[in-house]
Amino acid sequence: MAAPILLVEDTASLSMLYQAVLTRAGHGVVCAFSLAEARARCEQTPPPVVLLDLQLPDGDGLELLDRLRREAPDTRVIVITANGSINRAVQAMRAGAFDFLVKPFDEGRLLSAVENALASAPAPSEGAAAAQGEAAGFEGFIGTSPAMAEIYRMVRAIGRSTATVFITGESGTGKEVCARAIHAMSTRAARPFVPLNCAAIPRDLLESEVFGHLKGAFTGALSDKPGAAAVADGGTLFLDEICEMDLSLQTKLLRFLQTSTIQPVGAARPVQVDVRIVCATNRDPAEEVRAGRFREDLYYRLHVVPIHMPPLRQRPGDIMQIAQSSLVEFAAEEGKGFIGFDREAADILTARPWPGNVRQLLNVVRNVVVLNDGPLVTPAMLPGEFSSTPSRPMTTLQGVVAAPGSVAARPTAQGIAALVGTPMADVERELIEATIAHCDGSIPRAARMLELSPSTIYRKLESWTGVQRRAGVQ
Repeated sequence: MAAPILLVEDTASLSMLYQAVLTRAGHGVVCAFSLAEARARCEQTPPPVVLLDLQLPDGDGLELLDRLRREAPDTRVIVITANGSINRAVQAMRAGAFDFLVKPFDEGRLLSAVENALASAPAPSEGAAAAQGEAAGFEGFIGTSPAMAEIYRMVRAIGRSTATVFITGESGTGKEVCARAIHAMSTRAARPFVPLNCAAIPRDLLESEVFGHLKGAFTGALSDKPGAAAVADGGTLFLDEICEMDLSLQTKLLRFLQTSTIQPVGAARPVQVDVRIVCATNRDPAEEVRAGRFREDLYYRLHVVPIHMPPLRQRPGDIMQIAQSSLVEFAAEEGKGFIGFDREAADILTARPWPGNVRQLLNVVRNVVVLNDGPLVTPAMLPGEFSSTPSRPMTTLQGVVAAPGSVAARPTAQGIAALVGTPMADVERELIEATIAHCDGSIPRAARMLELSPSTIYRKLESWTGVQRRAGVQ
């Protein structure tokens, strides 16, 4: 028989109500009315799920949450908090809670949270199997570094939750892969995953793309069109580059999050939808709030469970795992005979800083496979800038790239002298790549500094490697 759920609620009437609802649904329940009693029950037999009121007469429920995370990591904790203490629920989610309930909540919400938590609890032998499987990859990721192991743990922990997830990280670190992994681990996995890049859609069309429109709502609206939020009904809506969203649309997104309703452009009435929001940005969202470019109330509404994707330079041990896996995949697609990298080529790749992160590495490997063949990749097969003796170090452009906060680059005499006699196409390439590195790999920031559109820079990066950037790595 399955171990019972532990209900920790000091208000006797509420404890009886929650217990009755859970018992009618077929769940075994034991009750605790204080922090001390809850600790004692957890020490006897760790429960699969704990419903934990944060306000207890003899202490803070977060103390028990922290203890369970260390001593019983397979236990799923659902915290219960009052309506005026939503920040406490956010704090608990960041501390490792599976989900949260805000009083008052209905029977359906209680049962849904409990059933999701029970469904996500690992089988006794699942932990070892998962660790073994992650050596080869995890839901689209590749890498066994401690940083990625922590990402895998977080994705497994929050996948079946209904909480909003905010993913940060440099361009190319795998933010969309992370969003797709969260969706795949959720109870919504069979429903749509709808990605929307807020930076790639013109501002005057973004509202229509998110919420949809009716025929005749504006010039060019020749038919009804469902927005991304409606298409994602029952599933997950992934808002990439959320900090690029116009402030006026941020207001409407906040209302959508508060009411779970959308109103297509031209519609007279709102429509109810059930969507989980996962968003991402390569900027610092807190800085965007301070600068007035992102609404503070929207930030706190979205920033419930943050995940930061580590840049590739911070996990060098994963570089060759990613390179080897993609080499075998691309060689099979192209009908080539590659099986690995020689030692010198591997050393060159491992030593690179990879400002474009995983996306850049994948493009380099694809370039090698398309243009060459052989059992092993050698240094001579790598693109020119990846050779062991580069023709010119990137420091020649130190005098050209703008200082932080400046509007545009201003060349110095030393910077110009270093480029004399260089073909214009090479100057353009070095300037763009140096600016991207200066912006810590952020394509949108580099685009603003160079007064270009991000899509222009992406096209140029793709043309230089000779391949399209791999879909799904954001």
